[in-house]
Amino acid sequence: MAVNVVRFRRDGSDAWGVVEGGGRPRSVAELDLDCSTTGAFVTAAARAVALGSLGAHRTGRSVSLDEIDVLSPVTDDADLVCQAINYRSHMRECGFDPKTSPFNVFFAKASSSLAAPTTEIVCPAGVAYLDYEVEIGLVLGSRVVGPVDIAAENLADHVVAIVALNDVSARDVQLAETQFYRAKSYRTFTPTGPHLTLVDGSDLARFDELRLRLWVNGELRQESTAADMIHRPAETLTELSSVQNWRPGDLVATGTPGGCALRVPRWPLRVAALAMSPARRFDAVRSAAAKNPRRLRPGDVVEASIATDDGAIDLGRQRCLVVAQHDRPGT
Repeated sequence: MAVNVVRFRRDGSDAWGVVEGGGRPRSVAELDLDCSTTGAFVTAAARAVALGSLGAHRTGRSVSLDEIDVLSPVTDDADLVCQAINYRSHMRECGFDPKTSPFNVFFAKASSSLAAPTTEIVCPAGVAYLDYEVEIGLVLGSRVVGPVDIAAENLADHVVAIVALNDVSARDVQLAETQFYRAKSYRTFTPTGPHLTLVDGSDLARFDELRLRLWVNGELRQESTAADMIHRPAETLTELSSVQNWRPGDLVATGTPGGCALRVPRWPLRVAALAMSPARRFDAVRSAAAKNPRRLRPGDVVEASIATDDGAIDLGRQRCLVVAQHDRPGT
């Protein structure tokens, strides 16, 4: 059975706790763990917590979830790898045919972009085309140093938890530079959590039932289940292991469904854009962004949730305010 854990800060100290109760306000049972990173928590206690074998880990203290600052459940020492255009609906809105696009596309994202689920998303100076992408993140619980074959039957040996995240993107930077890393790695560009949802094989068997939703200013922009995903977690991790090692606590973001602000021009215009100089292409993208009412702007509120319809697996709900870089103290 899925168990929700949060990493939180109270009175200047960080701690881990188990979310209890289904009503509001819910409480958090604090755990006595010396785990400053997600990897340390996963290694030391995740399996015991998931099995309910808390024992000496309990401090006996409970706090209201409304009285603590919930942090990203994935710490910034983790490697953060993402899948691109991995939902059929998003692939179609990007101008591709899922039937003729067989590649599982990976890219890296800076772990310094990880942020709390209530963070202020800071729009960098000069960025005019800010976009959102609600995604399921796989938190890895194993150490892999070479190729491995992973199937649905042994996926739980490698995936210890799942999290909700928002892969925020500066599309004008991405499309002008034709690369992902910088456009998606600005600080605050990966709000994550609130829950580190510990899962077992029976939970992962329900992966397709997870429903992803994202709202902007109360308007539902994205809604899909994970059944729309093209490359499944087991095959994805098998393929990833052929090129990359991983450690407990590392994170793999599995792509987003359709409904993003991104609007891709017709094929002749895309071909013409590739022939432009980067500077001219940047100007063209900025001009198109100015006409796009769905792009994020300072003052917008972005909310996201991922859960099964029966609530048995619930990764929690994010709520983030978009701010301009100069509106944030110290920037």
